[in-house]
Amino acid sequence: MNRRQFFKLCASSTATSAITALGLMPGEALAAVREFKLLRAKETRNNCCYCSVGCGLLMYSHGSNGKNAEKSIFHIEGDADHPVNRGSLCPKGAGLVDYVNSPNRNHFPEVREPGTNEWKRISWNEAFGRIARLMKQDRDANLIEKNSDGTRVNRWLSTGMMTSSAQPNEGAFITHKFARSLGLVAIDTIARN
Repeated sequence: MNRRQFFKLCASSTATSAITALGLMPGEALAAVREFKLLRAKETRNNCCYCSVGCGLLMYSHGSNGKNAEKSIFHIEGDADHPVNRGSLCPKGAGLVDYVNSPNRNHFPEVREPGTNEWKRISWNEAFGRIARLMKQDRDANLIEKNSDGTRVNRWLSTGMMTSSAQPNEGAFITHKFARSLGLVAIDTIARN
């Protein structure tokens, strides 16, 4: 230790003693241990919905398990035990919690009638009925039952179907069978977007 370091040490010790003597230091340490934020959370495993990679997610929610209790997701992270992503997420997957809790997210179906600029809220039953009615009208008007050779083809070219990319093989099989039974030709997955 040289002379300059000795003077610095003495000055800092004197300053600390003076601050303590003036009563500016608390008598006891005011430290507390922060509670782990995932301590009482319910963990749910899921797959990311954005692309066909199918990364594993761990979603954490608060709320009692009561019948009418509302649960809220407050943390989403990659699942380290998942064989696909091993705990890592892309920017879209990492931002899922912001999408889920966004105040701009629609929670109810809305419809904009032709000729208006305003969206109006409708019930789920109305929405399903409207979708079924409009699909039936379009299919009845645009279904091609036979080609120019007279062979039955049952093609419905005016409507397409966008399917989930994160469903298992069984779900993909059923979805494909449903779409083909309607005569749909344009079937794609959300993985391309």
